[in-house]
Amino acid sequence: MRTIMEYLYILREALVWIVTIFWLYQVLISLCSLIKLKDKPLKIQKNHKFMAIIPAHNEQSVISNLIESLKKQNYDRNLYDIYVIADNCTDDTAKIAKQAGAIVYERFDTEKQTKGYALDWFLQQKIKENADYDAILVFDADNIVHEDFIKNMNKKLCQGEDVVQGYRDIKNPTDSWVTSGYAIFYWTMHRFYHLARYNIGLSPLLNGTGFMVKFDVLKPQGWKTVTLTEDIEFSLQRMIKGKRLGWATDAIVYDEQPVNFKQSWSQRSRWTVGHIQCINEYTKKLLYAVKENKTLMNIDGFLYIIGSIPMFIITLILLLTNLLMYIGNGLTQIDLIMSIVRYAIPTFLLPILTGVFIMWLDKRPIRPMLKGLLCYPIFMGSWLLINFKCLFKRNIQWEKINHVRNIKITDVVAQTEQVETEKELI
Repeated sequence: MRTIMEYLYILREALVWIVTIFWLYQVLISLCSLIKLKDKPLKIQKNHKFMAIIPAHNEQSVISNLIESLKKQNYDRNLYDIYVIADNCTDDTAKIAKQAGAIVYERFDTEKQTKGYALDWFLQQKIKENADYDAILVFDADNIVHEDFIKNMNKKLCQGEDVVQGYRDIKNPTDSWVTSGYAIFYWTMHRFYHLARYNIGLSPLLNGTGFMVKFDVLKPQGWKTVTLTEDIEFSLQRMIKGKRLGWATDAIVYDEQPVNFKQSWSQRSRWTVGHIQCINEYTKKLLYAVKENKTLMNIDGFLYIIGSIPMFIITLILLLTNLLMYIGNGLTQIDLIMSIVRYAIPTFLLPILTGVFIMWLDKRPIRPMLKGLLCYPIFMGSWLLINFKCLFKRNIQWEKINHVRNIKITDVVAQTEQVETEKELI
């Protein structure tokens, strides 16, 4: 008859294999981001008509900057309209948006307050009108948009893509160690997750803002999401149907990130709760899609949903198993320390090296980000604490993130030109 220690050993070995195989798979997929593929051929030649949609809740301080950048697109101004959904606003968002040149829809619903509900409310009206648009573009109010964004999204439509995520860059990466943490995280995800998957025919994910959806995709039912992470939820819905999403590195939107840690904690807690909601709602559906569609894309989608909180729980169980084995004299002190080190190094040291590698690949200046790189383990470590907290305490109410910077598209362009000039001098 086996002893408790033998059962713990078997459990530990099984968990080690699960964690190892999962991360080996992620590393192998990430390497595909280094592949340079030929651009897809155009299936049609057309300048499509777009709706640029901006859900906004009390965003009077930043809304005009986004509208200004959208009005300066290198695209026929007659082929896109700018809509602002002033969602439960108690400030001058609607007034300022109208003055800036947007078409404003005001919505008041104190029970359904997430961006997903606001989008569906607006789109249902446009679907009923049978509005003459080919696709929608969705932005957050604090964004500013590169002048070629719509032109490059139009190219994706011409290539046959129907749901495409643009490149979500950060407009304030050096404001604090917190914004630097966001920047490094997004730069890493963009290349090693989204681009890598797009390169080999898997599916990237929508990530909040700066994305395009063909209007025909939405006409049957609108935008039906209910979680706090409507972007991930919509992506999973598409993947369950066997539909991959597209990726556009050259369609750039600049996003503002929280400067202080308290707001960052609140925002990332909301994202984690949204992920947990998606896990509860879509894990079985994703597994069923694997069985039905039998594609690597569906397997990858299933691995994504179990790779967040479930993999975090598995890792915690593994560490706890090692501790119990040590208490029961099944592990030496050195073995216990080494088991902790094996997880501490990938969690806290490897992200710094990955961040440096990403900035080198993307030709970004490293010196302004040194403080952020050194503090990046704290940023990622705090996310582990957020995950642990959300296992037991979850706030499902949407909380507004205050925007404190007044950054215009001209400021970003000037900063980019300065960086390019410094590169040439070097």
